[in-house]
Amino acid sequence: MPRAKVPRKGTNIDMTAMCDVAFLLLSFFILCAKFKPAEALAVVTPSSVSSRFAPDQNVVQITIDSIGRVFLSVSDKNVNEKQTMIDEINTNKALGLTDAQKNNFVKQPAAYIGVPFTQLASYLNRTPDQLKGINLPGIPVKDSTDNELIFWMHAAATAFEGSKMNILVKGDNSSLYPSFQGAIIAFKKNDQMKFQLVTDPVMPPHGSELERALHESGSKIVD
Repeated sequence: MPRAKVPRKGTNIDMTAMCDVAFLLLSFFILCAKFKPAEALAVVTPSSVSSRFAPDQNVVQITIDSIGRVFLSVSDKNVNEKQTMIDEINTNKALGLTDAQKNNFVKQPAAYIGVPFTQLASYLNRTPDQLKGINLPGIPVKDSTDNELIFWMHAAATAFEGSKMNILVKGDNSSLYPSFQGAIIAFKKNDQMKFQLVTDPVMPPHGSELERALHESGSKIVD
C-alpha cells in the first residue's frame, strides 16, 4: 500500500515575547554597566611597537607628566599592600598620620601621591571631589640626596615582599629626563632593576622583520 502523505503545514512563531526579553536584557546591561572613569592624571605616552599588555595586578606605577612632575599610585585591589606602605612611610618619616588619613590612602580609588612628605597629611585630608583639578607639585626626585621616591619604593618593596611587584613607568612624551633619571635612582637604591614602560602600541611597519615574524608565528595583524 502506498504510504499516506502527511500534509505539511507552515509554522508561525510569535517572536514578540522574545523581543521583549531581549530589550529587557539590553536595558539591564546598559543600566548596570560601569564605564571606565577618566584618568585623574592625563599623559600622552610615546608610541612603540609591542605585543605585550601592561599588567593590571600588583602594580606600582610611576607617572611622569609633561613638566617633569612625578606621581606614584598602587593598584586599587592591593589594599593590604597599600596599608603596609603608608604605615611604613608614617613610621620611618615620623609624619604622625591619623588612622583616617591612612585610610584615605588605602581606600581612595586611583589616588596619585604627588606631594612631598611635608604636605602628605594635608593631601590625605582631602576628599576625592576636593582632589579633582588640584595642582600637585609632585614627589621630589631631584637627586640621590633629595629623592623621596626612594622611600616610597622601599615601602612598596616591603609591602610586596614574597609576591611579584609589577613596576610600571608611564611618562609623557614631553617629560623631562631628570625626572626619569630620579625614578631610576629610586629603583636602583631598592634593588628594583626590572620595570616596564607604558607606551601607546602601534603596529610594526609594513614589510619589516617584526611584521614577518608575527605572520610566521601566527599572530594576527590588524591594519
